[in-house]
Amino acid sequence: MANSIYVATSEAHCGKSLVCLGIIETILRKTQRVGVFRPIINAKGNEKDKNLELLLTHFNLALDYEETYGFKKREARELIAAGQYSKFMDRIIRQYKALEKKCDFVLCEGTDYTDEGSSFDFNINVDIAKNLGCPVLILGRGDQHREIEEIIAPILLSYESFQEKECQILGLIVNRTQPSLAHELLLELRNRIQDKQILISIIPENVVLQSPTLKELVSHLKAKVLYGHDQLERQAYRYSVAAMQLQNYLPYLTENCLVVTPGDRGDIILSVLQAHQSQNYPAIAGIILTTEFQPPEAIKKLLDGLPSIVPILSVKENTYETVSRLGMVNSYVTADNLTKINISKKLFEKYVDTSTLTEQISSVKTRGMTPRMFQFNLLQKAKERKKHIVLPEGTDERILKAAEILIEQDAVDLTLLGQEEEIKSLITKLGLQLDSRKITIIDPVNSDHFSRFVERYVEIRKDKGATKDNARDAIADVSYFGTMMVLEGIADGMVSGAAHTTQHTIRPALQLIKTKPGFSLVSSVFFMCLEDRVLVYGDCAINPNPNAEELAEIAIASAETAKAFDIEPKVAMLSYSSGESGKGEDVERVRKATQMVREKEPKLKIEGPIQYDAAVDKEVGIKKIPGSEVAGYASVLIFPDLNTGNNTYKAVQRETGAIAIGPILQGLKKPVNDLSRGCTVADVVNTVVITAIQAEGNKSK
Repeated sequence: MANSIYVATSEAHCGKSLVCLGIIETILRKTQRVGVFRPIINAKGNEKDKNLELLLTHFNLALDYEETYGFKKREARELIAAGQYSKFMDRIIRQYKALEKKCDFVLCEGTDYTDEGSSFDFNINVDIAKNLGCPVLILGRGDQHREIEEIIAPILLSYESFQEKECQILGLIVNRTQPSLAHELLLELRNRIQDKQILISIIPENVVLQSPTLKELVSHLKAKVLYGHDQLERQAYRYSVAAMQLQNYLPYLTENCLVVTPGDRGDIILSVLQAHQSQNYPAIAGIILTTEFQPPEAIKKLLDGLPSIVPILSVKENTYETVSRLGMVNSYVTADNLTKINISKKLFEKYVDTSTLTEQISSVKTRGMTPRMFQFNLLQKAKERKKHIVLPEGTDERILKAAEILIEQDAVDLTLLGQEEEIKSLITKLGLQLDSRKITIIDPVNSDHFSRFVERYVEIRKDKGATKDNARDAIADVSYFGTMMVLEGIADGMVSGAAHTTQHTIRPALQLIKTKPGFSLVSSVFFMCLEDRVLVYGDCAINPNPNAEELAEIAIASAETAKAFDIEPKVAMLSYSSGESGKGEDVERVRKATQMVREKEPKLKIEGPIQYDAAVDKEVGIKKIPGSEVAGYASVLIFPDLNTGNNTYKAVQRETGAIAIGPILQGLKKPVNDLSRGCTVADVVNTVVITAIQAEGNKSK
């Protein structure tokens, strides 16, 4: 079968980004060694190709930009025009083959259709796919309110052209389809295509994906930003010209519309902004002022005094010219727009039969539990039995951006702690597609739970001298309030630490939730997602110098955590010597801990003391501890102290590019997990999903 796919469009603006994101997301569940290649790019000068930048950045592919394309379009056309077609094709093949050697799978993305070169693009795509030997996925578009035949005609023309060149065609995808035509279009394509093995998919249009951000409009129109510089990520779903009298115009306002009006219409500016604030009218995306007029001074003074305002842009052109230019704007999915990226991947997963697609590219070799597969499995586990997670840091931008992704993925139910108006204002300011109806926002001190939580705190901590006064102070703190929500079963788990210290997160859990039966301490693990497998590192975040009993407990807890996440636990108790060779207090401590684990958990595969290389390298493991079930195959690595563990996980992360997910806390009766204050949005998402899975695991015991 295939170890590559050539994505070819039948016409311009088919939404290749969505399909390419979906394909790579699917392939990364099988192997991390994925490449992307564009034979010809449209980039001019020093600018980079938008699609390559998106895929390389979002998936963190270990490739240099220069090795991912063959030619810039002008260079390619000049070479072909000079009669050097063979030279042109030889270079593309050479670039592709060099990339192929480094990868298990290569996604080739065909050229873009342009007004001046659509014939060139069409013929070149067919010839390149044939010369590279790549099977083809043809992509069409079903929007612009066209009839079925108008949609199908260019798709069938592409299909027949690739057939004539004897290219293997894997499937046809029609993207951006009018929902009303989806079923009829699918039936018609199945009727017209004779090869019944070909995958045919219809993906409906999505208003968010097709809507440009204000930032894109500023660039396209060369507009001046008068207000709302910090809200340019807002999206314009449609454009609306304000020319009528106010009472006649307001009913035409729709969700996220961009209002276009001359700059001297102060009445329109103020009334539209007021409507934006009103619960009786939809929120707008922004305002464009035409004809280079600026708002009168009195109105500017009023606007300058507002605490927050949607973007107001100014352009030189008149209203008609501005609207005409807006109609030519095509929005792109960029690496920094996580909303569009996640919607794209979700649509692909929903409407494309990824199982069939995976079968058709079955030559991709599975390389153990890859990071992408691990993260995919985590999400699926979380979605199976959706849990309720509380996030105390509701005003942290990373938390809100992660919440948007988690709600979009339908992975968990969420409660954010903080003042409701402040959180909603920040959601609006960030331009997030986070529907406040799908999340719960609680201000602790004004909550109906507050008094009950205070009483419960006094009851639990009475032996420590707790009074109602210090209980009120404690429960007013978001970490204590969130922890109490978990204790009382209002939430299934808590994730905090983006803006608080580890102690601030863990102390309430130790005081209120406490450890599981049989456990005397809380420890942690990191899931280390390497290129071809996932390892569990413990303890790299909590316990500085565990004694033998504590080390044994950490090992047992880490093995249980690994098993809960479908990683077969083979435990390596790390030290500076392997087997019986080493002497010294530290080695004896590890040896004693290993024996204690064997006595408590006789069925657990464990080896120790053992050096890191003997634990993970088969050849070294055989030499140092022959006959061991763990040496060379360890999946759970227990470090002798925090100094060793913390430095090792960071060194592996930095030097190999591994994804480190954690720290994940273990040993508590109910899950509470700590974030690093330097965490990314992806870190928050991963930790919340893992917390949800831990909550289900605790419930089943």
